[in-house]
Amino acid sequence: MQERLGIAGSGTIACGLAAVASRHGETLLWARSQDSAQRARGSVDRICGRLSGEVNASHVRVVTDLEELAAEATFLVEAVVEEASAKAAVLAQLGRGSGAGTVISTTTSSLSVAELAQASGAPERFVGLHVFNPVPRMKLVELAFPAEAGDDVRARSFAVCEALEKTAVEVPDLPGFVVNRLLFPFLFSAVELAEETGIDPVQVDTCMTLGAGHPMGPLALLDFVGLDVAEAIGDAIGASVPERVRALVREGALGKKAGRGFYVYE
Repeated sequence: MQERLGIAGSGTIACGLAAVASRHGETLLWARSQDSAQRARGSVDRICGRLSGEVNASHVRVVTDLEELAAEATFLVEAVVEEASAKAAVLAQLGRGSGAGTVISTTTSSLSVAELAQASGAPERFVGLHVFNPVPRMKLVELAFPAEAGDDVRARSFAVCEALEKTAVEVPDLPGFVVNRLLFPFLFSAVELAEETGIDPVQVDTCMTLGAGHPMGPLALLDFVGLDVAEAIGDAIGASVPERVRALVREGALGKKAGRGFYVYE
């Protein structure tokens, strides 16, 4: 890969992306605190340990100085929590601290790329880089560009995706892009069906995996995504979020990451 990747974030997407990028030399990963950095280090090591090929966890350097990340990378990826204000704050710092030739990207799945590009202060070198979870397995990347982005930014964004062995598709800058805009109304309709009929989540998911060939049923997928994330995406794209989803979120039953959602996890 021709770029030096710098990833701002320490969550699931950030660590998965860093592990995949470790095949291509040193990658920088930023965490807000020493505790977050330690957790991120462990996550990257675990992901790399499960992957085959030339992944190398030692190629991922975890830092806690955002200015260091911005100064050293040539292709920056903001991958913090899916909240506009949080992303805008990090992107503004990346924009101020990076060089004029550095591409700045966001992993948002539902927010306006045009607005985040303006928040960065550098819309001419900005791109929406929507990778999917789990990053090592999911091949698609949705690319959304603000109007100010030039041909060089487009070419470099596609090249990064190709180097990471992903298939990039340019999509319009609409809430939810293509996948989430089509997927989440379907997922929510499965919740409504279960609520209206009383059918067990296992039965709904079995019907869709065996009958429609889906690799994961819709209710299990909502748990995997995180019900809080699903609620936020649904609100962003203007979908009708079922009250059952909102109630589970209020209870803290956020899905697999919380040990409980539509299913109970060990």
